[in-house]
Amino acid sequence: MKTMSTYYLMGASVMALAAPMQVAAQDAAQPVVRETYDPNVIIVEARRREEDVQDVPAVINAVTAAAIGNLNFREFTEVKTLAPGLDLSVNANGIGGNARLRGVNFDANASGNNGTVEFYYNDAPISPGVILQQMYDIGQIEVQRGPQGTLRGRASPSGSITITTRKPDLNEIGGFLDMTGNDIGTLNFKGGLNVPIIPGIAAIRVAGLWDENEGDRVRSIYSNVSPHSRTKSGRVSGLVEPADWIKLEGSYQYMDRDARTYDQAISFSEVNPAAAPSDVLITAKDRLSIQEEPRTINQRFDIYNWRAEFAGMGQRLIYQGQHSKQQLVSTDNVDDGNFFPGRDINQITDTVAKGTSHEIRLQNQERVAGMFDYVVGFFDSKLNPPTALTSPTIVRLPTSLGGGIAQVAITNVLRTGNSHEQSFFGNLTAHLGEATELSGGLRQIKYKSQNFLAVNGNTIASDAQDVKKLIYSGSIKHNFTPDLLVYLSTGSSFRPGINVVGDFNIAQSALEKSFLNLPPETSKSYEAGFKSTLLGGRARFNMTAYYQKYKNFPFRVPNNGVYYVNTVAIRNAQGVVTGTAQQVGSFNFVGAVPVTVKGLESELQLDISDRWNVGLTASYSIGKIKNGTIPCNDLNGDGVPDAVGSAPSLAQLQAAVGANNLSACAVSQRAAFLPPFTATLQSEYKLPVTDKVDGFLRGLVNYSGKSQGDPANNFDNVGAFALANLYAGIRDPEGAWEVSLFAKNLFDTTKVLTRTTPLFTPYQQITGFTPTGATTAAQTFTSTYTGATVTPPREFGLNVRFFFGSR
Repeated sequence: MKTMSTYYLMGASVMALAAPMQVAAQDAAQPVVRETYDPNVIIVEARRREEDVQDVPAVINAVTAAAIGNLNFREFTEVKTLAPGLDLSVNANGIGGNARLRGVNFDANASGNNGTVEFYYNDAPISPGVILQQMYDIGQIEVQRGPQGTLRGRASPSGSITITTRKPDLNEIGGFLDMTGNDIGTLNFKGGLNVPIIPGIAAIRVAGLWDENEGDRVRSIYSNVSPHSRTKSGRVSGLVEPADWIKLEGSYQYMDRDARTYDQAISFSEVNPAAAPSDVLITAKDRLSIQEEPRTINQRFDIYNWRAEFAGMGQRLIYQGQHSKQQLVSTDNVDDGNFFPGRDINQITDTVAKGTSHEIRLQNQERVAGMFDYVVGFFDSKLNPPTALTSPTIVRLPTSLGGGIAQVAITNVLRTGNSHEQSFFGNLTAHLGEATELSGGLRQIKYKSQNFLAVNGNTIASDAQDVKKLIYSGSIKHNFTPDLLVYLSTGSSFRPGINVVGDFNIAQSALEKSFLNLPPETSKSYEAGFKSTLLGGRARFNMTAYYQKYKNFPFRVPNNGVYYVNTVAIRNAQGVVTGTAQQVGSFNFVGAVPVTVKGLESELQLDISDRWNVGLTASYSIGKIKNGTIPCNDLNGDGVPDAVGSAPSLAQLQAAVGANNLSACAVSQRAAFLPPFTATLQSEYKLPVTDKVDGFLRGLVNYSGKSQGDPANNFDNVGAFALANLYAGIRDPEGAWEVSLFAKNLFDTTKVLTRTTPLFTPYQQITGFTPTGATTAAQTFTSTYTGATVTPPREFGLNVRFFFGSR
């Protein structure tokens, strides 16, 4: 159902569209000729200095401010549509986000921020959960592939994503307004204003966002409460340049998001004809849930970012600092199978994570001895992410007494800890003549961390690390001609062992702990590629092949995870612990495994004319575990993960796992359940209508090849599919305004991307009464539904943008 504000926005947009069209009609008889060609040069700072992306010996996908606006990207996760092989997602509970690149995964429900892909906000590292939100007033995003670490921030094995916000303009006042409305309940307003305070010396920029939407539009079959998300954000940035040798920058951004969402469910019989039919048949296209109540999420992010630059004698000294605070409160329904109708029983998670980083580096402005560029620096980062939650255990009345809920026993869980990383880094590039370049770098890392898990005030698990590691990078490139560059590169990487969050068993076994507290990961990578510019600058064609080998890669079990014996505390009505009980639990444990990755990435950009351009980017990447030990479901004890099925009884599970609480299997299989081959095709055609109006048509198509899911789940493979976006409208030739109509997922393609094992509910069944209280036994109910994630819904919308001055 559309809100009145949606109609108002659409009406205003139609009026804005109609006015320029009237001008176009009046001048239609006059021919318009604007035949100019300006090669599209993209400047990046992947190596800490401004360079043409075609001169950098690495794979870099640059997403410009123009691309973000032209394609109506509102959420950061949409950036993946311009970088094949990259997958970005947020966790359903709102805690953290995930980035996957070059055939491997990273799951943020673990200690620390170190992922296979590292995120940077205005040159300082930051948690992906902060970034994978609504975005606005962005200057440029760079997706840099391959091991990182000898030039900036933290080491990361698969790549890094840098986000640069628009900076204040010292000389000219300016700003913008961007408005979007669609047919599925989205209203999005973005704006910014730039004001020179002392022209040429000091300026301030203020930007903000207000967005409301219905998310993935999943609704409950039991409730009329619709899904909803509202995000409010503001940013203020300052820039001072009192002299040509000093520059001072600072910014503060807050973002607040409140949401209510449902987890999508699909009848298992949709893909498994042998499965029992559901009382209510739910298909993927229905976008429905069996939750009684929506999940509630509140997120608050505060980011303080500051920077100082000093120049002299051909050198530049740079200090970059940042402090971030994340406050997150969310609910998780533990009655996944909806065995107890009429209410949801929720686990409530409350976390406040604080992180601070400092980096100081020295680099040259003028080439040393006419041939050397260098960067040397020191990095310091601290993180403190305490998390408190209430973990409920359902106690059920006997059937003779109605079989309802007798009690929900609450276990209080507190996870505390901190991490501290310090490192020295340096990189030296030698320019051997005009055509050859040799580059190498080192980083010495020192990492310390402590983590504690307490249940009802008693510490049940702890983990500490104190490690040092030296990593390296090296590359050689040669320009055979000014338009053909060939390069070879190698690098190593390191990640501290992760401490996995989510298992609150008060009687963890040694095997169980080994899948929660993992050793450090190391990797080595080798890469070869070329970059070419063709047709006098109208085309570029790049290709890269790479091979990477990991030790102790943290592989997280997908879907519902692994069944394990979970010991919980039982309390009476007064909250006093009267004993403990065991029940079947399920968790995505993590195994440290050897992984090899092979891949190929390519890019073709062609300006067919000054009016028409086409771009094709593709990625093939496959990562495989080589004889690694992972947590698994193995009820028959044959060492092979069991095929998907209903949850076992406690007795079945205990008989299979004994005192270990869970099983382990040796496997050789995929390391990431993503399509090995992905590609993006984009194009724009523009046509002058009058001397004041251009018309345009844009298209964006994302192709995902076949994907194999969990080998133990025959029902979670994904076939090949494509999603198409289309944009059409008019704009000012100088970029002062633009009005467009758009359709995302134009053909309403619905594809199940992930599918869990059947949803189930563990509970304690009262079996009798004694003078000291009730006796209970663990029971498990398995539903006829599975959990799932699905491609985003189709949307039709209007976007209106106005710019003035410095913009």
